[in-house]
Amino acid sequence: MRILHIVKTAIGAGWVYQQVRVLCSLGFEIVVVLPSASTGLAPKYKEAGATVIPMALDFPSRQPWRIPAVLQSCRRLIASVRPDVIHTHHVGTTLTLRAAAGKSCSIPRVFQVPGPLHLEHRFFARLDISSARPQDHWIACCRWTQRKYLALGVGANRVFLSYPGTDVKIFATTSAQKLRRELGLGPDTPLVGMVCYMYAPKRFLGQSVGLKGHEDFIAALQIAQRSRPEIRGVIVGGAWNGAAKYEKHLRDLGRRACNGSLAFLGTRSDVPALYPDLDLAVVASHSENVGGAVEPLLSGVPVIATNVGGLPDLVQEGITGRLVPPHDPKALAAAILASLENRSAARRLTVEGQKLARRLFDVDSTAREVAAIYVKLAGGIQPSFTNHAASN
Repeated sequence: MRILHIVKTAIGAGWVYQQVRVLCSLGFEIVVVLPSASTGLAPKYKEAGATVIPMALDFPSRQPWRIPAVLQSCRRLIASVRPDVIHTHHVGTTLTLRAAAGKSCSIPRVFQVPGPLHLEHRFFARLDISSARPQDHWIACCRWTQRKYLALGVGANRVFLSYPGTDVKIFATTSAQKLRRELGLGPDTPLVGMVCYMYAPKRFLGQSVGLKGHEDFIAALQIAQRSRPEIRGVIVGGAWNGAAKYEKHLRDLGRRACNGSLAFLGTRSDVPALYPDLDLAVVASHSENVGGAVEPLLSGVPVIATNVGGLPDLVQEGITGRLVPPHDPKALAAAILASLENRSAARRLTVEGQKLARRLFDVDSTAREVAAIYVKLAGGIQPSFTNHAASN
């Protein structure tokens, strides 16, 4: 079976690569469309056995004069590859595909929704639904997204559920003190971290602060340090998509608020090796799928997350972690202090969270779920893969 994956970036979307890697090992013929065939993850796709075609198919909304050429390129691509199923991973590439394919293309298509942001805004949610044809289906990456599509009137037989998988074997739980040595911290200094890219506010969506809640984390750290001045913080992850001005703003804000006790490390390629040095990981997002909660739990690090989107699928209050309201630095600071003061309770939650993360996010399982969806959409008999959509 030949599957065409359309991805808007060669730099990010690592979950797509992990999925493709396993799908290739299962015998699927995978063709991946990326903006570049040589940079970012493109060489790894090739190494996994996928064919990589360089083509930028994100919808050029800011350059409308390019729309006809992009749509024509997409139509030629489909005619050349002749896939059994087309799989998109971003809103922009999904809209391009639907506009290019039109009503006449009978190839089944599936949009694996990376996050709920566009569904939280009426215009974009309606655009998603109204542009879909009978051939279109969705893979929700969290229960919030699945419920939202059902509420928007999409039939249950067109919405699947499968979490974005990762290689759970690469996360160690034993600290090598790499991060603490870099920061000049001893093993007993409380270290609280936030690991994610910096997304500048999207003014057209009404955002005045960043999507990932960096401002809330900085404010919460400042509040927590009033009670425990020895707490140190670290933010791992740099500017995304040219948001250098926003990164500078956050660094300046952190410097003023935390007086040198908050370190910014920028983008790193060794994140799995850094996690075990954290005493606590914070996911302060205002809109999220499951995001940064998976990796710290796989690394055995306690997690505090905001109660938004798919985060409660993994971080369950009092069971696998702590949940706080979004946009609430005081509640976040209180949760930080409580977790640091009761390490044994935090550890018990983390053990359960790690078990759940391994069960839900092991790419060897999630890719098989996606494989089962392909077979179903292509008209074959459902194989014996576990499918969350069928069992929930």
